[in-house]
Amino acid sequence: MWSNLEYPVPLGFVFRSRAKEEKAPAADKATVTDSKQPRHPEAPKGRPTPKRSVAQSQRRSVANTSMSRKDAAKRQREERRAALERQRQALATGDERYLPARDKGPVRRFARDFVDSRFNIAEYFLPMAVIILVLSVVRQPQIQNAALLLWLVVIVMIVLDSFVTGFRLKKRLAERFPDDNRRGAVAYALMRSLQMRRLRLPKPQVKRGERP
Repeated sequence: MWSNLEYPVPLGFVFRSRAKEEKAPAADKATVTDSKQPRHPEAPKGRPTPKRSVAQSQRRSVANTSMSRKDAAKRQREERRAALERQRQALATGDERYLPARDKGPVRRFARDFVDSRFNIAEYFLPMAVIILVLSVVRQPQIQNAALLLWLVVIVMIVLDSFVTGFRLKKRLAERFPDDNRRGAVAYALMRSLQMRRLRLPKPQVKRGERP
């Protein structure tokens, strides 16, 4: 019995907690698992501070970003200029795809064709106004009276012609486009009738006397 006491067995080995032995592998696994998870935003970045050359390259990239904005603005101006050019060509050819919003649609196209196919007194308003103005400057009472009378006749004829044109156009639009929005089409046509035929935009697509 005493001989066994010469080589005492460590008590720690005998009374070692099994809980610690079970926790040790678990801790090792947890270490490996945690390393695979993404870093928390508030945790240390885990990388060295970038060098001065790297920081300068980052600042250059910001400068290049500002230049790209300038290029984008330049590209937008070029696209806007190209759109205006397409619109100008559409006004000359009547291409519906690039016409302004006020000229688009079958209703507005029919209103234009209806006016362009007729002889309108209102389209000669500007030339007649210039002639009447010149006659009114002459210092002769008879010529001035004649200019005033001619002016009244022109105004009455334009009003009557516009009334007839608007009435007929409104009736034709109701027959041709009963379910479409016709609001403003008659006024649009009457304003076009005040312009000389060669100066109208979009350009006339029908001849005089041709039925639209």
